[in-house]
Amino acid sequence: MKLTVKEEEIMTIFWEHGEMFIRDILNYLPEPKPNYNTVATQVKFLEEKGFVTRKPVANTFLYVPSISEKEYSGSTISNVVRQYYNNSYASVVSQFVEDEKMDLEELKALIADIENRRK
Repeated sequence: MKLTVKEEEIMTIFWEHGEMFIRDILNYLPEPKPNYNTVATQVKFLEEKGFVTRKPVANTFLYVPSISEKEYSGSTISNVVRQYYNNSYASVVSQFVEDEKMDLEELKALIADIENRRK
């Protein structure tokens, strides 16, 4: 599932700092800070999408990330590869080489890294 820009901003805070209350999230947001209710609504959407869970603590909730940044970025990349590259990761790498975003030495290093991981 895709995050909005604001949701991703909040999830980045969770990924960097772990579980927290809404007021804690507000402390990490840049100025001008949104109001408490705006952040609470965004966190509610994150909970509905399955990105965070909540635990009751006294008269409030502690929110806990339920998906890691690595899991999210991996699924996002998979969606792009599926949608734009006919589910071919080789096509993605080829595109990088053709667009000169990756040179031959980087490609060789990538292949060597993959081979080493499989051993």
